[in-house]
Amino acid sequence: MRNPQHSLSPGKSAGVLLAGMLLCAAWSALGQGSLADAPEPLIVIRPHMLSNRYPTQPSQPPAFSIPVEPLGYSAPGPLYLGIHNSLVSLDFLDENRLLFTFRVPGLLHRDADSDGNYVRQIRAMVLALPTGSVLSEALWTLHSHSHYLWMLNNGHFLLRDRRSLSQGDAQLEMKPLLHFPGPLEWLEMDTAQKFLVTDSFEPAATKPDVASQPPAEATNFDDQRNMVVRILHRDSGQVILLSHVRTTIHIPINSEGYLESLRGKVRDWTLNLHYFSGGSKIFGHMDSSCAPTIDFVAEHEALLDGCSANGESELVAMADNGRHLWDAIAPRTSVWPQLVRSPDGSRMGWESLAATHSVSANDRLSSDDIKGQMVEIFDAATGTVALDAPLSPIYDAGGNVAISHSGRRVAVLNAGAIQVFELPAAPSLPVIADKPAAH
Repeated sequence: MRNPQHSLSPGKSAGVLLAGMLLCAAWSALGQGSLADAPEPLIVIRPHMLSNRYPTQPSQPPAFSIPVEPLGYSAPGPLYLGIHNSLVSLDFLDENRLLFTFRVPGLLHRDADSDGNYVRQIRAMVLALPTGSVLSEALWTLHSHSHYLWMLNNGHFLLRDRRSLSQGDAQLEMKPLLHFPGPLEWLEMDTAQKFLVTDSFEPAATKPDVASQPPAEATNFDDQRNMVVRILHRDSGQVILLSHVRTTIHIPINSEGYLESLRGKVRDWTLNLHYFSGGSKIFGHMDSSCAPTIDFVAEHEALLDGCSANGESELVAMADNGRHLWDAIAPRTSVWPQLVRSPDGSRMGWESLAATHSVSANDRLSSDDIKGQMVEIFDAATGTVALDAPLSPIYDAGGNVAISHSGRRVAVLNAGAIQVFELPAAPSLPVIADKPAAH
């Protein structure tokens, strides 16, 4: 049996373009794909417009609701709007159990510990569906205002605090998993959850490729700190890529490799998939006036968030043979979007704030400029909107929407309750039978 706590050993955010440049330098031995090998566009798809209407009611009634005030939940004050603090999380453990966590105000008399870290307490509850009965409960003390919980596909989850990453189960029992030389700032996984991407803030003098690290309390941080990004195996903790960067970065990965975007002429972007095993291939192309943000929603499908010729946010769902599955244009009144996906990749949620007027990237917003928050649930294969619903209170860091493993249940925090919607089965994702060869 492996040690549950590994030392790291060799083996939204800055743009993906920066990440690709840095990682390509670190992995120059992997080789490059030729642009001549890029897949040809198969179909020209006319984008459809997402709704610019703020829904006052969900597009269908919830199958059932669970009131949250009896659970000890209270809505955050308006002063949190725009700060992007992660104050709540709503996640399916399976089709019939929800993990609901939320900040508990008033339990601490200070907002920072002796080291200046932000301190808060989070109440965690596992709820049975549809009754809402509490199956297990815990209280966590955490030292950050950022995202703290990531779900796994097997009914477990990862919890981040300071330099440590722990794994929890449906009984809310926690076991240490990984410890880092410095504070863990960000984490993400591939859709199959074989790999972790971690960003940790570490002393420049620390040699991240040395397995034996000094104890956390013995490390002195000064102005020579830097961000260290790693890609590592989740089960073993073995590091397969390591690079130093200036800030946290987002790296889209699947179980085969990571994507980078390379700018060509004018609006043309080439997406290059670099394999963990070596070599690369052209994943596809996108026309965008800005560097696209990329997320894998399934093993062989990525969602690209770029800019149309008119400066609007354009969503492109792309299979890894380069085929554009569907395109959508988000209205200029959509602010601070968040992406939520089902573990099986069949559905995704586009969560955003609805502004009272068109908004550009440099506009300043106040609470008077915001109508509310909403989510649109898409079928990943077609882009069809299966559900739209308002969200209240507003959580600009997200965490108030969850999609079940099958994609057939959606839970939202709205109007003093967890509302759970039941949807028909989503259309099947395309079968990728014609993939370009790696180089």
